[in-house]
Amino acid sequence: MSESQGPAERVIDAARRLIGNLVATGETRLRLAVLELELERDRLLTILLLVGASLILFLFGVGMLLLLVVVLYWEDHRLLAISLCAAVLLLLAAGLALRARRLARQRRLMESTLHHLAQDRQALEPSRDAS
Repeated sequence: MSESQGPAERVIDAARRLIGNLVATGETRLRLAVLELELERDRLLTILLLVGASLILFLFGVGMLLLLVVVLYWEDHRLLAISLCAAVLLLLAAGLALRARRLARQRRLMESTLHHLAQDRQALEPSRDAS
């Protein structure tokens, strides 16, 4: 700063620097949030593609096993074989649905951004020791 500035100009310059720092910090946090969203999108897309492919192959395998069980017991207990296969599949589907529901409730989206914003808020709050 030059010595020719008066107190009002120094206050205005300090306010400009403070606002500039706040904008820069906000921009950094926004860039972090965007980066996290992009990473999460890519991760979810990869997971969906892998799950879709494995689900198709799994369904073909289960279909073949069910067909084998029904053909093996066709003469003696065909209705029992079909109903047992259906019951097992329904129980497995219910278990997987509960597991998926539990996973969906866990939050990880923008975890780092929220952590840094909390740190920023704590840094800007007046300290309680000073009172």
